[in-house]
Amino acid sequence: MTAQVFVDSNILVYAHDADAGPKQKIAAAQIRALWDDQSGRASTQVLQEFYVTVTQKLGKPLSKSDAREIVRDYVQWVATPTTAQTVIRASEISERWRLSFWDSLILAAAEEQECSTVLTEDLNSGHTMAGIQIVNPFLQNRDIPI
Repeated sequence: MTAQVFVDSNILVYAHDADAGPKQKIAAAQIRALWDDQSGRASTQVLQEFYVTVTQKLGKPLSKSDAREIVRDYVQWVATPTTAQTVIRASEISERWRLSFWDSLILAAAEEQECSTVLTEDLNSGHTMAGIQIVNPFLQNRDIPI
């Protein structure tokens, strides 16, 4: 069985942002690989952040209907719902690793879905937090465990 990989919203945004240059190519390749081996995971938080960003914050935003269809595709990557226990676990992660609550919620969701890796550019690549390896796919000469 392939290890599960949690994808943060910034990676999804780059994968769907035609103006993201080299980051778009790298992110899109990572997403394709995760679709191919069915190891991609996300959370409702990630899907919410993705939708808002691609419809409101890009230089060339996606239409709401196009963004909604992309979110529909990624719904299958949400293997567990965000619950009150997820929030409590996020608060513990935040306190233990001194992270923002929102970054901690990403890690709590990844942990609940038994992910070994989180792809993000928001946390320190190479570190392990809550038993999850943080990987920034945009760093050069970095092997990405997928």
